[in-house]
Amino acid sequence: MRDPRYDILFEPVQIGPLTTRNRFFQVPHCSGMGHRYPEADLAMRSMKAEGGWGVISTQETEIHPSSDLSPSNQGRIWDDRDLPRLRKMTETLHKKGSLAAIQLVHNGIHTANRLSRIAPYGPSDVVVDVTDPVQARAMDKADIAAFRKWHRDAALRAKKAGFDIIYVYAGHDMTLLQHFLLKRYNSRSDEYGGSFENRLRLFREVLADTRDAVGDSCAVAVRFAVEELLGPAGLEHTGEGRDVVAALADEPDLWDVNLSNWSNDSQTARFSQEGYQEDYVSFVKSLTTKPVVGVGRYTSPDSMVRAIRKGILDLIGAARPSIADPFLPKKIEEGRIDDIRECIGCNICVASDNTCVPLRCTQNPSIGEEWRKGWHPEVIPSLGKPQSVLVVGGGPAGLEAARALAQRGAEVVVAEASQQWGGRVSHESKLPGLATWARVSDWRMSQLRQATNAELYLDSPLTADDIIAYQFQKVVLATGATWRTDGVGRVHRLPLPFLPSDAVVGVDDLLQKGAGAISKSGRVVIFDDDHYYMASAFAEMLVSAGYKVAFVTPSPIVAPWTEHTLEQARIQQRLMELDVEIIPLYQLAGFEGGELTLECVYSGATKRLECATLVPVTSRLPSDHLWQELQSREAQWADNGIEAVTRVGDCKAPGTIAAAVYDGHSYAQNLLAAPSDNYDRYR
Repeated sequence: MRDPRYDILFEPVQIGPLTTRNRFFQVPHCSGMGHRYPEADLAMRSMKAEGGWGVISTQETEIHPSSDLSPSNQGRIWDDRDLPRLRKMTETLHKKGSLAAIQLVHNGIHTANRLSRIAPYGPSDVVVDVTDPVQARAMDKADIAAFRKWHRDAALRAKKAGFDIIYVYAGHDMTLLQHFLLKRYNSRSDEYGGSFENRLRLFREVLADTRDAVGDSCAVAVRFAVEELLGPAGLEHTGEGRDVVAALADEPDLWDVNLSNWSNDSQTARFSQEGYQEDYVSFVKSLTTKPVVGVGRYTSPDSMVRAIRKGILDLIGAARPSIADPFLPKKIEEGRIDDIRECIGCNICVASDNTCVPLRCTQNPSIGEEWRKGWHPEVIPSLGKPQSVLVVGGGPAGLEAARALAQRGAEVVVAEASQQWGGRVSHESKLPGLATWARVSDWRMSQLRQATNAELYLDSPLTADDIIAYQFQKVVLATGATWRTDGVGRVHRLPLPFLPSDAVVGVDDLLQKGAGAISKSGRVVIFDDDHYYMASAFAEMLVSAGYKVAFVTPSPIVAPWTEHTLEQARIQQRLMELDVEIIPLYQLAGFEGGELTLECVYSGATKRLECATLVPVTSRLPSDHLWQELQSREAQWADNGIEAVTRVGDCKAPGTIAAAVYDGHSYAQNLLAAPSDNYDRYR
């Protein structure tokens, strides 16, 4: 039964001529599927409608070939040929009780039009903001008229396809309408440039065009970034960001407000807390009588209620929390708060879009697989016959395998060698800014503790003799991986013989002991050939413990893979603020007399660096000794009732936590079935 404190979340909200069933609003977000895999995109968003979201929005949907984001998999509404798949989406969402919203977009100078080969459009002659050596042409009056027609035509198509809410999008530093607003891009001297009113003109015209085209039966929403965190060089919520809202106050039916650019709007948990946008968007409701939706990685219903009762928002917007748990609204409605699979704010979902692949999530392994594999985030088919399964290892892969197996009806025993659950998550969540990552193990443990068919044992290291003697039908090895200390990684493919054991501290020691693993005074050098979050988190931890730290990497920047998770700039900025010495483009070449020899990856030139302790963050080795021994004794399996022994997660192939969770879940889904990845469905 629903807690009465949360009743306000289930009140209907009027948006123009329409009414939502509740205050839960899945704002537009990318899926990595878009126009290339529309069935997969539909299945993913349909799942959210089933989960109780009152409004389901598309990803940004290109209105014209001059806004071609290839190879990114966004939506398209270029012409009437796009309507059948879009109509299928609206019909599906309506059947499940949700309103359907579409975010129309022209990306202006944010695209190089790699597929269409059309010269990009911009307010002025400026270089595009992607890496291609391409410039946008300044739009003349005929171009502006053409753009207005494209947008109007797209709005009419969206209405024809059955969408309830049509977005006019001016945010994230990636839309033509915002480019016209911003002084740094708009140097025009005609009526579309110069003064604030002139720079706002095209935005106002397109909003009026959209209202005129669809406003009789559809709601018109504005998605607008009120703040860019650039100070006077950009939009500020106390300056022109506020002025835009004041100028257009009641013209749209809905205000969807946020921060710009995307790295500010979708900050990771390492750099922000739940509700972090409230200080910037709270003014909007004072300027408009229309409903306001905003985001802030809300996962707690108490935070949602507070934002509404304080008059900050009318609707709780979500992208990432709706990915981590598509059934979040229904769980609140049914009084199942503890069952909410909370977003950890790692941005693996964002990385999926940035690497042009279907959506992925650390918490929700079913996301992006609803269509291809038929996976459901809440329902998993019963096994249909008794199965006993021993899961060795209580990290992310083992816990997810055990949880899903128990849900399927297997008799599950989980044996964890250490004295705490979570495996790598239990250690990594203690690093600076990563506390929310503990939700990966916390949620799975809470589910397993409720299961009557799951037994959980800590401090239970098992040998191959133990496993064979226990006579389980299935054995799942989720024994994780260990970090290498010999320097082997991307740039050094063979062990480095010159690394002295008394001066090297491995990642695993640091994870388990913290800064206490460092026994020597003097500079700590972190060598990062992993290129994700680990090395920079260690640098932050060690500086806070009082150590002088140097960060050496063969990459030109710190933690380059985190560009995909939108946090690279913040990570590098933080290390610079902490006075970490950053030495890019160097590999290790020697270590003698308390000095490292570094070698430039391009020129081969060397230099020496004082070093008391070296921390190599390079690569991992699977902890697969049990697997190897059990394989060598396969002849004994049948006599002891063992039908199969399977590795999952890092002990099979070290990767991200998301990959480990997925692999554990995939094992459980495929037990007693012929595994099928259904890759043909993406052809």
